[in-house]
Amino acid sequence: MNSTALNPWGRPWRRVLSATFVVLVTMLFAAPLCIAQKLQKGVHVELAATRNAVAMPDADNEGALIIAVTHSGNVYFGTDPITPAALAKKPGLQGKLYIKADARTPYADVAKVLDAVHTAGVAAPNLLTGQHETPQPGKLISPKGLEVRVGPPLPSGAESTVVQILSSGQGSPLLKINNEDVPWANLETRLRQLHSEKAVLLKADGKLPYGDVVHAIDVCRATGAKVVLATPAT
Repeated sequence: MNSTALNPWGRPWRRVLSATFVVLVTMLFAAPLCIAQKLQKGVHVELAATRNAVAMPDADNEGALIIAVTHSGNVYFGTDPITPAALAKKPGLQGKLYIKADARTPYADVAKVLDAVHTAGVAAPNLLTGQHETPQPGKLISPKGLEVRVGPPLPSGAESTVVQILSSGQGSPLLKINNEDVPWANLETRLRQLHSEKAVLLKADGKLPYGDVVHAIDVCRATGAKVVLATPAT
């Protein structure tokens, strides 16, 4: 006589355990799909972290104009692939526009987008950035960013300080202020000494990671200066 015959509860319990196992397996496989769907909303990039960005909650609104530049240099308008040339001819970009670019992509890729939106009529795009603070459990952090202007540099007679970021070929990039070599650690102090609170004209080597350029913009904004980006086309 087998054990099932001796224990009439054996077979029903096997059915319950079997059904429970199927439910658990289904939940394990279904959960990642829900997470993946949430991550599909937009194009994922690694944003450069900043300390002086301002809140830009409108970037989270449905219909916000967002251009993404990925690590590999691919460009998206919303979630649709687009080229800088097509972007320059795209109508309806005169509103508030946000650019979220991967910190690791060459600045030249972002500069092409900046030139394109400038051609389309956007003089002051907003660069979305990452933040150093850790969000509290259950609390969402509003998007933050830095507003910049894209050439032409400045009106005739306007006071400005020229900041150059140059590739050193190895390690950290070189930094110049009005053609004077300056250590990165002294950038903010030197700008304050020059009373550069009005405007800074920023020129950067296209080979540099975009994150290095954002870091310089962030420090300039800490002094209260408006930042004008001089791109190849401007």
